[in-house]
Amino acid sequence: MRLSVCLLLVMLALCCYRANAVVCQALGSEIAGFLLAGKPVFKIQLAKFKAPLEAVTAKMEVKKCVDLMAYENRVLITKTLGKIAEKCDR
Repeated sequence: MRLSVCLLLVMLALCCYRANAVVCQALGSEIAGFLLAGKPVFKIQLAKFKAPLEAVTAKMEVKKCVDLMAYENRVLITKTLGKIAEKCDR
């Protein structure tokens, strides 16, 4: 439960900051993939950022924890983050 609250707070901070209220499409896609995609698909998605191996490894470790959450809860979080992103883009 704590991880989902952290994700929500980070998304709010990134999306609703007054100086830059438009959500980067790549960020939205990455967050949705982080929550919903399988490990192989997400790893391919991460490759476009050309992150160091250590960062990718760390992200995949956190993904293991996220994948333990019920899929329905991850879908709800994704939908909520989508609604927040819509409001921030206005």
